[in-house]
Amino acid sequence: MKRPSLTAWIFIGMAAGVAVGALAPRFAPHLAPVSNVFLRLIRSIIAPLIFAMLVAGIAGGGDLKRMGRVGVKAIVYFEIVTTLALFLGLAAVNLARPGAGVPMGAGAEEQAAQPPAKLGDILEHVFPASIIDAMARNDVLQVVVFAFLFGAACAAIGTRSKPVVEFCGSLAEVMFQYTKYVMYLAPFGVGAAIAVTIGSKGVGVLFGLGKLIATMYVASALFVLLVLVPVVILFRIPPGRFYRAVRQPFLIAFSTASSEAALPLALENMEEFGVPKHIVGFVLPTGYSFNLAGTTLYLSTAAIFVAQGAGIHLSLSQQLVIMLTLMLTSKGVAGVPRAAIVILTGTLATFHLPMEGIAVLLGVDALLDMARTSINVLGNCLASAVVARWEGYGLEGR
Repeated sequence: MKRPSLTAWIFIGMAAGVAVGALAPRFAPHLAPVSNVFLRLIRSIIAPLIFAMLVAGIAGGGDLKRMGRVGVKAIVYFEIVTTLALFLGLAAVNLARPGAGVPMGAGAEEQAAQPPAKLGDILEHVFPASIIDAMARNDVLQVVVFAFLFGAACAAIGTRSKPVVEFCGSLAEVMFQYTKYVMYLAPFGVGAAIAVTIGSKGVGVLFGLGKLIATMYVASALFVLLVLVPVVILFRIPPGRFYRAVRQPFLIAFSTASSEAALPLALENMEEFGVPKHIVGFVLPTGYSFNLAGTTLYLSTAAIFVAQGAGIHLSLSQQLVIMLTLMLTSKGVAGVPRAAIVILTGTLATFHLPMEGIAVLLGVDALLDMARTSINVLGNCLASAVVARWEGYGLEGR
């Protein structure tokens, strides 16, 4: 018999946590150390992974220079689409307010500790006085800024930075493996966190999680209708043929929650659709780092969901700073197991939102992952067709 997958074990852990929290509410709080250990391990991933990933990606970005015009057009399109996804997720979660039903127990201290909202203070906060201090506090935005500048410096001096860039690439791979090891503890961490939450706050928490899943799927559908469909019309991409080309990769991504599983078929189908090989071979893999529309949609929704559960009111300026952080930190995460959770953890730490939200979200992450991964694949397939059109190709197909 086939052994249960990690996702299946997480669901089992969640079900066990629900049962313990509902049937033994007095015992459930004693499981808090188990969830806290898991969350501490998750937080230990953030700074080294983001630093290594960004430096290796920026310093090794020679492909963008070689591709020239195509690369610039692709990046411009990626940034516009992912920004729209962030705004849409922000609007959806503020309207639906799914976190209001999932109390997470943060108080005025966390609210007061958030980064300042004045523009000058925000700009000052972005730049680290010490990268060691920023990493120790898991201040993701400061780590990102330092990594961008450090990576650009490595790229500027060329081959002399090769040992540093190779070290960062190796460090990123090590952190990917480290993440896999930590995720083996997810069923225990999730089960304990759900048990503690339900034991102390009641079974009504589950209603809020169901509302979050509904919000994510509705926002994903709206993203397709309000953003991707107009792009198809604007760039005169044949809708029927495009649907047939992306149908199978989309279904593979949705059923497996894996962008990598859908990539080979997506490359083949988009080339048959009429996208030139040099464009599809560049845009699709690059999009896996820069055009994660589904992931950014989820991240903005999940971050505000946790704030709502904690009873923390975030002003518009604070929400925009969170969006900026997510926009920068979500780049290059496609190959990391449960990457969105790692990025979200760093964002919550930066803005002093309760880590308890991560364990609660992990319980339903598999269902959310199916939506965000399939939207990522759909958006990247469309991006390759858009760039081909932008370059003047007719998309006649084979």
